[in-house]
Amino acid sequence: MSLKEYENMAKGDKLSLDTVLANLKTDENGLVAAIAQQHDTGEVLMLAYMNEKSIRETLETGHVCYWSRSRQTYWRKGESSGHRQTLVSMSFDCDGDAILIKVDQKGPACHTNRRDCFFFTVEGNDVVISSEPS
Repeated sequence: MSLKEYENMAKGDKLSLDTVLANLKTDENGLVAAIAQQHDTGEVLMLAYMNEKSIRETLETGHVCYWSRSRQTYWRKGESSGHRQTLVSMSFDCDGDAILIKVDQKGPACHTNRRDCFFFTVEGNDVVISSEPS
């Protein structure tokens, strides 16, 4: 199954969360890419991965929970650092293979202590570090 069959629905039509989650295109580990974006500025903060359990926890608690591929465990953003992401909204793309999470980010989003994870910026033939750690 896929979300393709629902593409032509009209604005305001509804699907159940269970329907959408059942139709996500996940990898072999049940994960889907999740992009975190600051809700009021549009700043893209980071890319992480979620599974059904972390999606449901995020929606239930209002605090973003990811799956850490490196640690093989749930990662509740800011749990140890205090740099929490509070959920503002969650959207799924048309293919069901990506999630856009609009958040209110407290403190740096990146483990390098930078505001976002996208600080390797291409300038011509070079890649320049575009931000300082806070």
